[in-house]
Amino acid sequence: MSKATAKPSAPLDEVMLAMDVVDTLRHQQNLVARELDGVTREQQLIERLRAVYHQQGIEVPDHILKEGVSALAESRFTYDPPAPGLGTTLARLYVGRKQWGRPAMAGLIALVVLAVGYFGVWQPYQRGQAEQARLELSEGLPAEMDALYQTIYEETKVQQAVTEAEALVERGKAFAAEGDRAGAQDAVARLVALRDQLRLEYVLRVVNREGVQSGFWTFPEINTEATNYYVVVEALDPDGNALTLPILNEESGETEEVDIWGVRVSESVYDSVAADKRDDGIIQSNIMGRKSDGFLDVEYAVPVLGGAVTRW
Repeated sequence: MSKATAKPSAPLDEVMLAMDVVDTLRHQQNLVARELDGVTREQQLIERLRAVYHQQGIEVPDHILKEGVSALAESRFTYDPPAPGLGTTLARLYVGRKQWGRPAMAGLIALVVLAVGYFGVWQPYQRGQAEQARLELSEGLPAEMDALYQTIYEETKVQQAVTEAEALVERGKAFAAEGDRAGAQDAVARLVALRDQLRLEYVLRVVNREGVQSGFWTFPEINTEATNYYVVVEALDPDGNALTLPILNEESGETEEVDIWGVRVSESVYDSVAADKRDDGIIQSNIMGRKSDGFLDVEYAVPVLGGAVTRW
C-alpha cells in the first residue's frame, strides 16, 4: 500500500475508546440482540450507545461509536482461542516452560547419565569380563596346567606322579573346552597340590612329650572283636618345624588338616614302642619314616598297616 492510499493510524485514545464501545456492546447483550439481530439500522444502535454513555457522563463522538459497531461486527478486539493441534500444543508447552522445564531437564540429565553409564561403562565392562573369562578358559588355564605338568614331570622321582598329573591335565582341559571354569580351576588346584606334595621333605617321628600319648589302641566299630593299635606321630621339616598335613581318618572317612595323628601298626610294633618308652621314658627309636623330595609317600622304617586316625 502506498503512502498516498494508506489509512492514517487512529490516535491511541480513540482506539481505546472504540475498544470500550465494543466491550459495552458485549456486556449489553440484550441491546445487541435487539439491534443487530433485527432490521434496525446502524444509526439506531449508535443512538442507543450514545444514550448509554451519556448516562455515564461520557460523551463519545459518532465516528467512535461507528468504529465500535463495525469492530463488533468484524469481531475485532475479541479473542478466539486457537484450534487444537500440534502447533497449539507446542505453543502452550513453550509458554509453561518455567513449570515443567526444570523437572524435564533434570529427568533428561538423569537419562543421559544412565545411558552413558550403561552404554559407556557397564556394557564395555561386561564385554571385557566376558572376553577375559573366554581367554582364561581358552588360553590361561590350559597354559597353567601345562606348566604345572612340566614341573611335576621334571621334579618327580616316581611314575605315579606323572600318571596322576596327566589325568588331571586331560580332565582340566576338557572342563575348559566345555566352559566349566570351576572344573578347570579345580584341576589346576589339584595339580598344585600334587606338585607341593612332591616337594615336601620331612621325617615322621613318634611323639614323646608330656601330656601327649605316644600310642593307643581301640576297638573298631565295624568289628568289635578286633583291636587296632596306633602310634602317634608328627611330621618335622629339615628345620625341625612341625608340619600340618591332610590326613585321611579311616574311621570317619574324612580328611583333616592336623599336626599329629595316629598311624595304625601291628601289635608287635606297638609293643616295641611301648617297651622303648617304659625303659627310661624316652623313645630311642623314634623315627617311623621319611618323606623325601620328589616322592609322594612316606618311606616307613617300621611295618605299618596303612590306616590312620586324627581323633582318639
